[in-house]
Parts: sequence; structure tokens; C-alpha cells
Amino acid sequence: MPSTMNDAPLPMIDARNICKAFGATQVLRGVSLQLAKGEVVAVIGPSGSGKSTFLRCLNHLETIDSGTIEVEGHTLASTDASGKCSYVSDDKVRAISRKMGMVFQHFNLFPHLTVLENIIEAPVVVQKVPREQAIARAEALLHKVGLSAKRDNYPSRLSGGQKQRVAIARALAMEPDIMLFDEPTSALDPELTGEVLRTMRELADERMTMLVVTHEMGFAREVANTVVFMDQGELIEARPAQEFFADPRHERAKAFLHHML
Repeated sequence: MPSTMNDAPLPMIDARNICKAFGATQVLRGVSLQLAKGEVVAVIGPSGSGKSTFLRCLNHLETIDSGTIEVEGHTLASTDASGKCSYVSDDKVRAISRKMGMVFQHFNLFPHLTVLENIIEAPVVVQKVPREQAIARAEALLHKVGLSAKRDNYPSRLSGGQKQRVAIARALAMEPDIMLFDEPTSALDPELTGEVLRTMRELADERMTMLVVTHEMGFAREVANTVVFMDQGELIEARPAQEFFADPRHERAKAFLHHML
């Protein structure tokens, strides 16, 4: 991986002063965050605080109004001295975005494709991976997430937890360097949440670089290296997980934890 002049590794993601509005509503107000290789960062905060929008800006599902986004040292978007924000070429945007796998709240599986077909679709179509190679990769990932037996099922035959584990396998099939999770358990019944979090814990144990928007405080406390607290479009506090849960510094963070715990 490229290094800076002092030989410290570049962040996997370096987002600086990100601003984003939808019409007159300012959703992100100068959010900055760095994600190191192998690090798990949990982003928590009240609903409507901008967490999911921030995640979607990182992989170009939303465009920013101003700020800078760099992924593994490659600039995705930057803002000049006059305040004009610009993105790199479409080809470069796609190449940078492919470094990141995204898992959504509502799975987003193709209902007309089997589990296996869902997983191999992007590697075959986007990466031009030979079909047999893509199938072998998919079968290994299904084994990893404990769903080998569901290989030929359609999504309608799966539980919510199974659908989300397929969605994780599908994202991993593109062999990303970074995984982004947008509230991956919030659409699940509580009894199905554990199987998805277990899969994510295993990824963390394998040193996958992960940025996780979550309401699961147990996961944030036990698995994340760093906890980021957002509220009203601002990044209020970023601390090592154990320190944050032991003694959050900001009153809004304290109030949020008191409510959640």
C-alpha cells in the first residue's frame, strides 16, 4: 500500500470536512473521519443524524457539496479554494468505488435470481471473472456465511437474517478492501440479528477494514476499535470504543447512550 513521506500508511478512507444538503436541509455539516487498514469503526447516533448519508457519500451513492474524499490514497472528490467541489472521471469513480463493498439495511437482493446467481452477477458482469471461477468464489463465501445449503434458493425462501448474510457474501464476492455496512440489522427481527452480527465479527477477526453504521451497542462496544458519535449532521465525538462507552465526553453522547442502554 502507498505510504506517506514519514512511512506511516495512508488511511483506507480519509474524508475531510464533508458537507451535504438535500434542498434547504443541511444533512452533513463538515464531517471528517479517517479509517485505518484493519480497523473497525462503528458510527452511532440518533436517527436522522446523517450517518447513512455519510456512508453513501463515501462510495458515491450520494455526491457531496464540499469536502474531500480519498480512498487508499486515491482522490474521489475534492474542493478547490473557491469552494467548488469536483469528482474525478467516471472511470476513476467506478474504480475507486469498487474498493468498497456495501451492505444495505434492506438487503437489495435480486428476487428473480437464486442465491448463487445473486453472488456471481457482479463479478461476472462487472469484473469479467470467468463464470466457473465466480461460482467457486461464491460457494466458498456461502460456506463462510453458513448458507451453502441455500445455494439454489430464491431470496423469497430465505429469512431476513439469511438474506443479509447473502448480501454480505455478495459484497465480499467483489473482493473489496473495505466493507461499508448501513444499519445491517435494523430491518431484522431480534432473534435473527445475532447470525448477521456473528458473520461481521468473523470479518473483524480476519482484519477486514469495516465502517459500520449501527444501532447495536453491544457490537459497537465489543467489536469496533473506534466509535464515532454523530448528531444533527455533525461528528460530535470519536474515541476508542472502550473509552467511549465508559465515559463519553459530550452531553449529547451521554444522553444517547443513556437512552440506548
